[in-house]
Amino acid sequence: MTVFIGLLRAVNVGGTGKLTMADLKALCLKVGFEDVATYIQSGNVVFSSQLGAAQAAALLNTTLETHMGKAPGVFLRTHDELSALLAVCPFSKQPGNKVSVVFFDEAFDPALLETMTAPAGEQAAVIGREVHIHYPDGMGRSKLKLSGLSSGTARNLNTLRKLETMAGALVAG
Repeated sequence: MTVFIGLLRAVNVGGTGKLTMADLKALCLKVGFEDVATYIQSGNVVFSSQLGAAQAAALLNTTLETHMGKAPGVFLRTHDELSALLAVCPFSKQPGNKVSVVFFDEAFDPALLETMTAPAGEQAAVIGREVHIHYPDGMGRSKLKLSGLSSGTARNLNTLRKLETMAGALVAG
């Protein structure tokens, strides 16, 4: 069994993509995922499965599309992947609520950083399939412009650390 952290895109944000975490948990259990737990209302789920990452993501996305009327987008990482991501985050010493990681299915093109507009001194680093962003004044006030971010889903470091802890508890058994 592999422990996965599922990050749903555009769920319960700005009045769109309504999905209760109770429904998310029930849907995950219905399709055969085990040890399912959700965290806060923004579409975060931890579960274990015998499926591979691509199969589990596709199954969850299809299930959500049937339930919600549209596929929100599902980004999966294993516990080991999330732990490694947190270990290399270049902004890990900043407050966790001022650092976000944007997740993608494929590697993000680092050349896009050259087009970034960061009026408040935001900093970004591409590491594999993620973009790590430090927002000195907070994400809500930021006027950062970076092409390609809208196709991913972002979580702040506080949330990612909590999800890593939850997944780690499942791995430890």
